[in-house]
Amino acid sequence: MEKQSWKNLTRGIVRENPTFVMLLGMCPTLGVTTSASNGLGMGLATLFVLMLSNLAISSVKSLIPDMVRIPCYIVIIASFVTVVDLLMSAYLPGLHAKLGIFIPLIVVQVVSIFVFFDSNWWRVGRSLSNNLVSNMDFTMELIDRHPKQIDEIRKLAEQNFDLKVSYYGNTEKHNAITKATRGNKLITGFLEDMLQERFPDAVSSIYLSPKSNDMVIIIDRADGAFQFTTNEKKIFSSSMFLFIGWMVGTSILLFLVAVLFLRIQVRSIAELAQVAEDFGKGIDNKDFKPYGSSEVRKAAIAFIKMKERIQRQISERTQMLAGVSHDLRTPLTRMKLQVALLPEGEDRKDFLSDIDEMEKMLDGYLSFVSGEGGEKSSFVDMNEMILSIINKFRNKKALIRYATNDQVSAIQGREQALKRALTNVISNAFRYGKTIAVKLESNNNKLEISVDDDGPGIPADKREDVFKAFYRIEGSRNKETGGVGLGLSIAKDVIASHGGKIELLDSELGGLKVLISIPL
Repeated sequence: MEKQSWKNLTRGIVRENPTFVMLLGMCPTLGVTTSASNGLGMGLATLFVLMLSNLAISSVKSLIPDMVRIPCYIVIIASFVTVVDLLMSAYLPGLHAKLGIFIPLIVVQVVSIFVFFDSNWWRVGRSLSNNLVSNMDFTMELIDRHPKQIDEIRKLAEQNFDLKVSYYGNTEKHNAITKATRGNKLITGFLEDMLQERFPDAVSSIYLSPKSNDMVIIIDRADGAFQFTTNEKKIFSSSMFLFIGWMVGTSILLFLVAVLFLRIQVRSIAELAQVAEDFGKGIDNKDFKPYGSSEVRKAAIAFIKMKERIQRQISERTQMLAGVSHDLRTPLTRMKLQVALLPEGEDRKDFLSDIDEMEKMLDGYLSFVSGEGGEKSSFVDMNEMILSIINKFRNKKALIRYATNDQVSAIQGREQALKRALTNVISNAFRYGKTIAVKLESNNNKLEISVDDDGPGIPADKREDVFKAFYRIEGSRNKETGGVGLGLSIAKDVIASHGGKIELLDSELGGLKVLISIPL
């Protein structure tokens, strides 16, 4: 018995395994699972086709003749594969290009499963049901020919066919009613069809015992009713359920493996994204090491090399700009000394004004191109920073109001860069407005800083242009107000490097409102 069970088990795994028997069905698996994205895409596509084709086939199964059952199944499966192929081509062209010819092979894979399962279920189910009905028909024929020998025939049927037979006349048919339940269509479907074919003039009923594996078959004819009792295993093979169990079990196992694999890959991708985000904020995670799939490792290595190049370029640019600054400031200083020796007059004032403007322009240009790339990131108290900036403008002829909601105000960032950005924004408000309102509040995991003024403001169609380097609005912002058109450009660059954004809106004071949002 144990030997036979082991034989049945190994037969279902190897000899009758559709994936191994029909090797063409393995082509999608072997051909595309060279990367995580390809394998995931192919798996989802196959799952989509399997689910929808199963639903469609189950819905129309009773309407399809047996002669064209398999071709109809293939058409349904091929239709869903075509839908998947077209959807991938339209919305996922990159993945579609990688999968290429393997998408249509889903038809082969799914059809192989359907054909194997259906053919085996159909062949084995009809064969077993036909044998049982033939034995019942033979027994009934013997009883009809030799009614006086019914007891002997019953014993022979039980010994040879494992059939318990009872016969009830028309007046005794009520004794054939059992407490058993109607049989499951999945189990008794083939038997019902065979009984209808063999006994078209009789009413056949199949019942299953709720307490045992007994199956009761009642054939009600015009002259009486036959009741047959046998084991339900007579009409189905347990190997089919073993096959289903292996399919479900391997699917669950592969799903768990896929989930574990994806968790590892997602973790490595998320860590790489975090390192990239931190680098944008000035935080250098030197302990980061590439891991995960080959694609993720290549991306991480490429990021590390890119980071090193950027850091090297920033260092070289800073050194070069330091030399340029020194070379330019030296002649400017000599010019100021020479102008200072000139006698008092309008020419002397004009020369000094031009030199001062050149120094301001030089400082602005150097601030714009140098940035704060070499500055280390740290925790910055934005409340204290804003107060220190405001105190520098207290002597200005402008009214300033400051408010905060007394919540979290510390963020991770580059202090000097943030101070320069806020100084540029607040100084613009003092330059063009007489009333300034600064507000600091934290909500929804972000820090918001708003600076309002009652100045001339900026037209809505010019608000994107003012963030461009060296752009100045003529008229409202002219030479007399100072500046070289770099203040908002520097501010936007600094805020963006901290993962935030800066917006220009209409102020309730009548002028411009600058809204800065930085994630906490």
